[in-house]
Amino acid sequence: MDAINLRSVSRRHGSGDRAVVALDEVSLDFPRGTFTAVMGPSGSGKSTLLQCAAGLDRPTSGSVLLGGTELTGLSETKLTLLRRERVGFVFQAFNLLPSLTAEQNVALPLRLAGRRPPRARVREVLDRVGLADRARHRPSELSGGQQQRVALARALITRPDVLFGDEPTGALDSRTGHTVLALLRAMVDEEHRTTVMVTHDPVAASYADRVVFLVDGRVAGELTGAPATDIATHLTGPETPPSSPRTQPPEQPETPPSRPHAPPSKSETMPSEPQAQQPGPKTPPSPPQAQPPRPTPPPSPPQAQPPKSEPLPSEPEAQPC
Repeated sequence: MDAINLRSVSRRHGSGDRAVVALDEVSLDFPRGTFTAVMGPSGSGKSTLLQCAAGLDRPTSGSVLLGGTELTGLSETKLTLLRRERVGFVFQAFNLLPSLTAEQNVALPLRLAGRRPPRARVREVLDRVGLADRARHRPSELSGGQQQRVALARALITRPDVLFGDEPTGALDSRTGHTVLALLRAMVDEEHRTTVMVTHDPVAASYADRVVFLVDGRVAGELTGAPATDIATHLTGPETPPSSPRTQPPEQPETPPSRPHAPPSKSETMPSEPQAQQPGPKTPPSPPQAQPPRPTPPPSPPQAQPPKSEPLPSEPEAQPC
């Protein structure tokens, strides 16, 4: 039997056109005694997947089984009891109570369940994470890596079926982070503890047996036993397969280049004709306007002719005596 089974799990926030799909028909199995890392870009649904699998959030549709127990039909009270006894959590924020010592923080889940924590069990888990000599120190007296190891011991005090980690090394330096990851790996190998961890770090994911990649709320692939370099390559995106050849348009015949013309000599230079202007949009001819009739001038009166003068009779010439 698997530790966790997800069947067609979807999670939507809001409704109508403004609905946001965090998980879209996700189906995954997490075998017992395995270490699984969940990776993907921001907003891909990693934390939502973790919360639905752990019973912290209810999916909109689908089925979630934890050790054969269906979570979607449980009441809030029964979910709380199940998480308290069968699920452990390690978050990026340590969430330690500053007024309590390390051993008191570790024993807190048992006290909340109404059980008296055996001192030997508390010292056992603190020794498991290498903090037996820091049992009486408060969080302010511990380094960041030591506080995260106290949070890990607190998650293990109830002997959970599944341990969930949401960026457990996100606030740690690389050296301290490797220490915490080595503890998680050892718990899987030596105690067969089922572990599911969300991370952005390919080096952290390389400690896991399997890496599941999410994109836009869907499973986008898996890698098994891969080194950090292969995980980083897959995370940035696989190589794009060559696309099918597109149909090329028929080639046009090449036009031979025109020979440069020699400039004409001065004697051959002809006056250039005026360039014809681009014809504008044609306008319909206007109808001819009627011309007003010209007035007929009155006939001029006949001019009086001067009377013809009659020739005078000539005098007789005098005869000689």
